[in-house]
Amino acid sequence: MSQSIQQAVRDRYGSVATSGLSSDQAGVRAIAEAFGYTPQELHAIPAQANMGLSCGNPTALASLKKGEVVLDLGSGAGIDCFLAAKKVGKSGKIIGVDMTPEMLEKARRNADRGGFSNVEFRLGEIENLPVADNSVDVIISNCVINLSPDKKRVFKEAFRALSPGGRIMISDLVTLKELPKAVKESISAYIACIAGALMKEDYLKAIKAAGFKNVKVVEQTAYPIVDFAGLDASASRIIKSMGLTLKDVKNLENAVASIKVSAFKP
Repeated sequence: MSQSIQQAVRDRYGSVATSGLSSDQAGVRAIAEAFGYTPQELHAIPAQANMGLSCGNPTALASLKKGEVVLDLGSGAGIDCFLAAKKVGKSGKIIGVDMTPEMLEKARRNADRGGFSNVEFRLGEIENLPVADNSVDVIISNCVINLSPDKKRVFKEAFRALSPGGRIMISDLVTLKELPKAVKESISAYIACIAGALMKEDYLKAIKAAGFKNVKVVEQTAYPIVDFAGLDASASRIIKSMGLTLKDVKNLENAVASIKVSAFKP
């Protein structure tokens, strides 16, 4: 089952990578701004790096410093990598990891287009990170870990990759109450970042179980699940395909939240 989910996610985001979505389009730009990116930030990076796939802006909260090595889990077209690159400077380094070849190709083109010489993109799964032990200072991730079928392993891998004293700043989706069975079993809802989301308490427990300390929710905002239920399919179509009633849809309100979590490796 986990392999079929991973393949569905890979296929979906591969198609998104080749779809032409970018912040040149008002709707995509509006989504990014709604989740914390400023117009100045979006104008400072290649437009093609923003594809409206975020649920937060982790670089705004990560307190990045000059010279740091930053690892982005599920880097997509590179939006957070490029913003981080500006903060760590030429003496720093950014490593983006993504399992979707089409996204990597797009991200590398964006790096060339923007002249980002301190950014590197690597093909890999966030459950098996292609980085050495104790080799990075900061790990960021943006609405990606919820897509993994093995989130506990993701956090263990993040812990392994971080140097002692390193930190994480993650934006992700969690659930605040149980979702309807039809939603939890829907592949469409999974690749839309909903069905695979953990309960908030379980998400935080998984981070602590990996060995992290000082696990804190820095920000929490409601996630408009109905509005963002699909990337290029309407929410109503996805809801209809799952056989949900109007009552079910009403119950989905306030069921999902976007959280920003910080933690440290001792």
